Amino acid sequence: MKKEYDLSKLQSRRNPYASKLKKSVTMRLSEDIIGYFKNMAVESGIPYQSLINLYLRDCVQHHRTVDISWKNNNTA
Repeated sequence: MKKEYDLSKLQSRRNPYASKLKKSVTMRLSEDIIGYFKNMAVESGIPYQSLINLYLRDCVQHHRTVDISWKNNNTA
């Protein structure tokens, strides 16, 4: 191994993985949701944050949408 390297002749190039980088976000999730994914993490050997990311990625790839319908229990 050389003591010094001449890096002046190197050309820079774009990072091919830049589009796949993850961004850190803060989310408030219910304890039961975290517990669910942590239990799955223990069973699968995959970190729970990665499991959440995989689940969300699946939602994106399959164009899943949220269907929220509130039941009205008030019969007035």
